[in-house]
Amino acid sequence: MIATLALVAGAILTGWSVFKQDRQDAGPTGPIGRSDYVLEEFELVSLDREGRESFTLRGPRLARDPGAKVIDIATPLFVIPPGKDAGADAWEVRAQSGWVSADGDELRLRGHVRGTSMGAGLPTTMTTEELNVFPETRSANSPGTVVITRPGSILSGRGLQLNLATKRYSFKSEVHHRYDPTSR
Repeated sequence: MIATLALVAGAILTGWSVFKQDRQDAGPTGPIGRSDYVLEEFELVSLDREGRESFTLRGPRLARDPGAKVIDIATPLFVIPPGKDAGADAWEVRAQSGWVSADGDELRLRGHVRGTSMGAGLPTTMTTEELNVFPETRSANSPGTVVITRPGSILSGRGLQLNLATKRYSFKSEVHHRYDPTSR
């Protein structure tokens, strides 16, 4: 009888422990809460409405919010193709965290954001703490301070508006330019 009670008590404690551990594992995955799926070490290719590549996303962890249908990403790498514009470059953009809207038409990158143009044009590197990218319109903006480095030039300012296709950009305030023959 004592052995039976000990086994029942052990089963109850084991069940409670498993239940408690399962609740801890199913907790929030970040700002979006509980996910309907999680991908690890993944590559995702998003297509636009016409079936062309809008962007490619790689990273160690992706979690999708089932209600809002948005995606939260740890240390993302976004590759944005050149698009239809003649002479346009592809871009690689890295950050500590990322977010993709339900329709895939907006990317939000936060923390040590670094974008690099890849192509035949002048290499351009952009650094900031937050960047919002709109792949369909090939545009981006940042409310904070942004530093743009091109061969021989370092430009910084606050409040960036950027056309990724033409590499034309404007700042709202605090613009500083420095000639630097060592910058690349």
